[in-house]
Amino acid sequence: MDAEEWDERYAASDMVWSAEPNHFVVTLVSDLKPGAALDVAAGEGRNALWLAEQGWQVTAVDFSSVAVERGRARPGAEAVDWQVADITTYAPDDHFDLVLLCYLHLPRAVMRTVLRRASSWVAPGGRLVVVGHALRNLTEGVGGPQEADRLQDVELLTEVSADLVVERLEEVERDTPNGTAHDIVLRAVRR
Repeated sequence: MDAEEWDERYAASDMVWSAEPNHFVVTLVSDLKPGAALDVAAGEGRNALWLAEQGWQVTAVDFSSVAVERGRARPGAEAVDWQVADITTYAPDDHFDLVLLCYLHLPRAVMRTVLRRASSWVAPGGRLVVVGHALRNLTEGVGGPQEADRLQDVELLTEVSADLVVERLEEVERDTPNGTAHDIVLRAVRR
């Protein structure tokens, strides 16, 4: 999908995703001391806004201008630096205490490059947090991309976090109204 398709998707409903932060993001981030955070592919900003409420200085980036405008219109949005940018070419000016990628699913070769770049944006002592649909979800779960090339696995996340210390990397289950989804989570720190 390109930015125009996502703009159409966001424009077609009041809210594409839940207003609440992702459960795994809350679990993986709650014990961290707030600092500078980058929410990659932030969509309407549910995680960015929650991070800001927790005291983080958040930059939220998405290539859908409709999603970013929706984020900017939500309560508390003034605490977030909203940016419209293509994450495949995005180059931040600084490093972050938290780089978050939540359900970003690109073709594997592109995703590998984006994840490596995102890893390089993590400041010393900072964390890379990734939450995505696991490859296993294609055959055993519900929802998410229906192309294996767009799903994540332990091998990919191990490879792209090789310069970090992995604190948690595992597949997890998530109950949905349509059944169980299989996701994958990564939290890694730059020492």
